[in-house]
Amino acid sequence: MQTTSWEDEFREYVTARGPALLRAAHQLTGHPLDAEDLLQSALTKTYQAWERIEDRGALDGYVRRAMVNINISQWRRRKLEEYPSDELPEQASFDPAGSSEVHEALEQALRELPERMRAAIVLRYYEDMTEPEIAKTLGISVGTVKSTVSRAMAKLRAALGLPSA
Repeated sequence: MQTTSWEDEFREYVTARGPALLRAAHQLTGHPLDAEDLLQSALTKTYQAWERIEDRGALDGYVRRAMVNINISQWRRRKLEEYPSDELPEQASFDPAGSSEVHEALEQALRELPERMRAAIVLRYYEDMTEPEIAKTLGISVGTVKSTVSRAMAKLRAALGLPSA
């Protein structure tokens, strides 16, 4: 495959500056694999804009700015799933006799839910579907899915005697 001179120039830039840029990406992400992904995304954006970049001396700045912007965008989209705490939670112990009772109580509480609430709970927590997938499956809006799941969870907590979230 024939490459153009700017593609060769880009390849030479990546070969020469790649290790330094990867170190910068690692400083941004704190994880080597995330750093590789971040650098790859930034280099893709740079490749797409290569012919528009007039000042070749500013390439490092362009790539670093792209890495920062991409990292911020990913950080904003990421949901915080774990919250730091000073105290470790108690270890859950498995009680085979008690778990069947809890399971039966949960099954009963699920059966008592209205059909759409039950469907939303089953799709969300048993089938592990996302809210948009549930909305499409049930033919309702994402907002309706969110409120339905929230109300259903409140009913389940109340039926099982659990504290509200």
